[in-house]
Amino acid sequence: MKPTTDLCDANEDNIAAGILRVVEPMFKAWGKSSAFAGQAHTLKVFEDNTLVRTALEQPGHGKVLVIDGGGSKRCALVGGNLGVLADKNGWAGIVVYGCVRDTLELNACTVGIRALDAHPMKSQKRGSGHENIPVALGHTVVHPGNWVYVDEDGVLISDNPLI
Repeated sequence: MKPTTDLCDANEDNIAAGILRVVEPMFKAWGKSSAFAGQAHTLKVFEDNTLVRTALEQPGHGKVLVIDGGGSKRCALVGGNLGVLADKNGWAGIVVYGCVRDTLELNACTVGIRALDAHPMKSQKRGSGHENIPVALGHTVVHPGNWVYVDEDGVLISDNPLI
């Protein structure tokens, strides 16, 4: 994968047209993969990670799980056990507009993870939320199947694969 800086430089017209979107800086990094990319599989949940587990139990096929947790910092949506599931099932990465926990365990995982922060409390298990719908990472909309590019410099969302 090319660095996000190079992708931005080579795709200024796509940025101007809204085809390539740069997510505002807000994420911290966990996991061994500092850079990852793949098509988005989206979830919209709020303080409930039931659908997160269900998604990560499925084969990821190199996709990126994009979780719109509403920006909540009152509990974690991803922890060490889910990081292991993501590794085992072939997910390229996880981007959480919310929090994670078990950060030492997450750092031992191969999968790349971005989230707003760490929080020690687990989420609820109500089974609520939506899958494969447009979601938001701050002010940036991510549609199922969009391409997600992540590295140390930021997060990009593209309607089309970038070369």
